[in-house]
Amino acid sequence: QVHLVESGGGLVQPGGSLRLSCAVSGSLYSIHAMSWYRQAPGKERELVAAITSGGSTNYADSVKGRFTVSRDNAKNTVYLQMNSLKPEDTAVYYCNTEAMVVVAGVLVQYDYWGQGTQVTVSS
Repeated sequence: QVHLVESGGGLVQPGGSLRLSCAVSGSLYSIHAMSWYRQAPGKERELVAAITSGGSTNYADSVKGRFTVSRDNAKNTVYLQMNSLKPEDTAVYYCNTEAMVVVAGVLVQYDYWGQGTQVTVSS
């Protein structure tokens, strides 16, 4: 079993900051990419930011320069620092990880998702 536990969401005023965390635990062999997605009401889920095991990052154009993704490999945790938040950043934010697990003696890659954390940007 692999579990992703997110924290750090909440209500913030426009221009404010929040830091999301996602801790991965369970019986896994290794973790590859870790990502943050978001889904606003009535919209499809979209990639916000991703970071590889080597530290390479990529961001959605809408958050470049405002959001920073990072990870602590020793803690199997990924972070999303969100600055200069805008009302259009309001969404449920989901953590995703590509992890290798051993199934019947074979290494298999799976995608795992967190439960989501609400971020609301409003005055």
